[in-house]
Amino acid sequence: MRRDVFQAIADPTRREIIGMLAQKPLKLNSVAEQFDISRPAISKHIKILTQCGLITIRKQGRERICEPNFVQLGEVSQWIRQYEQFWNSKLDALGDFLHNDHSNPKK
Repeated sequence: MRRDVFQAIADPTRREIIGMLAQKPLKLNSVAEQFDISRPAISKHIKILTQCGLITIRKQGRERICEPNFVQLGEVSQWIRQYEQFWNSKLDALGDFLHNDHSNPKK
């Protein structure tokens, strides 16, 4: 099942994993050690992040290394940008209204 990137960032634990991997690739065990939840729960989060294409797992000897692949976050950035433009225009219009309303005091 292919998941989308919005599912990945919807969960705070996955966002924290993304933040950790943004710093550097980590062994799967190193990721799991950072949380007070079970390893199977971390494995489930890692699986979702992998299915969304945000991380890849490569084997290095007996270790599994989680590496970031944040190209998919561009989709989130694009989606947010459209709303940023919308709200900026609304706030600019409000600012203009307030400025004009105060500039023309009622008699």
